[in-house]
Amino acid sequence: MRLFNQMVSITLMATALISCFLTVGCDRRQQAPPPRPVPEVSTVTVQTQKIMLTTELPGRTAAFRVAEIRPQVSGLILKRLFEEGSDVKAGQILYQIDPAPFQAALDNARAALGRAEANLPAIRSRAERYKELLADKAVSQQDYDDAAAALKQAQAEIEYWKAQVETARINLGYCRVAAPISGRIGRSNVTDGAIVTAYQPLALATIQQLDPIYVDVPQSTTELLRLKRHLEQGRLNRDGTNQNKVKLILEDDTAYPEEGTLQFSDVTVDPTTGSVILRVVFPNPESVLLPGMFVRAVIKEGVKEQAILVPQQGVARDRKGNPFALIVNNQGKVGQRMLTLDRAMGDKWLVSAGLAPGDRVIVEGMQRVRPGAVVKAVPFNETKTRRGPGAGPEARPQKSKDGGA
Repeated sequence: MRLFNQMVSITLMATALISCFLTVGCDRRQQAPPPRPVPEVSTVTVQTQKIMLTTELPGRTAAFRVAEIRPQVSGLILKRLFEEGSDVKAGQILYQIDPAPFQAALDNARAALGRAEANLPAIRSRAERYKELLADKAVSQQDYDDAAAALKQAQAEIEYWKAQVETARINLGYCRVAAPISGRIGRSNVTDGAIVTAYQPLALATIQQLDPIYVDVPQSTTELLRLKRHLEQGRLNRDGTNQNKVKLILEDDTAYPEEGTLQFSDVTVDPTTGSVILRVVFPNPESVLLPGMFVRAVIKEGVKEQAILVPQQGVARDRKGNPFALIVNNQGKVGQRMLTLDRAMGDKWLVSAGLAPGDRVIVEGMQRVRPGAVVKAVPFNETKTRRGPGAGPEARPQKSKDGGA
């Protein structure tokens, strides 16, 4: 009986232990963590579009015309007849040089011309009479030759004094120093009472025509070769209608309201900088642009028919600095694409290689995923993340250090 009771006790204890283990196992199964949710990322579907490619280059303004005013005769400045810094017209008198000595020279030349003209009739008559008498052998050939030579000398003297009269008249006119062009005149380097000499090295003043005005832009030969190669390969098309139109950005980052016209490209390369000069003409009716100002010119390169633009936030870089993007394939898995970037267009990158139309590029959630991971892709809402009015491909372009080949 005692043995039976012990067996019953052991059976009850075993049953209790089994129940306890089963209970603990159920609790552990109930407390197991749920499976991790699939991460959600925002994607942009790559599409090609037609864009105008532009290049932003620094430049400097230069006057359309520059005239350095120098005296053409020597003398005393009697009066300055303009206001410094004002606009002057072509032909306007700027300085008055003392005309007295030049008036006297003109009067002297006129008197000498009159004396020479008064002697001419008598000398001509003598030469004509000697010619008639020579036929009758009444005078010698030498007498006639002397009379004919005297006539030619008198005629030459008249021509000489006519030239002297004209020279004196011109010099007298030079006493009134006039503006050769219309424009804005700077400060005067001489005052009333100063003695000046003809064609002296120091200019009396300088006139600059500001409307229109030039903008000289240096462009590297590397950029010229790249542009030529892209045109030959058909990657760019020339837009003949507006190709020569140039926009301007001032020093304070404001856009100049007038468009300029590309006038010419220099044919000589500067050996010190390896660049050529592009000259652009801009209207300047309000005289906003002054000679010597630094500006930035936006020059049109051509039209790219099949351009691929992706948001800049969808492009990352590896440890070596190479750009790449993460895409989502048709199976919902993440893949990595190495990119070749051409330039920045506002808040987007212009991609020249690495992406194809239809690729879904991850622009939000890149930090939470790795290549090969399964993700849930949702469309990217660009309007919520755009920062200000400068975003978009219409914005002013900037050069990228990853400039495409």
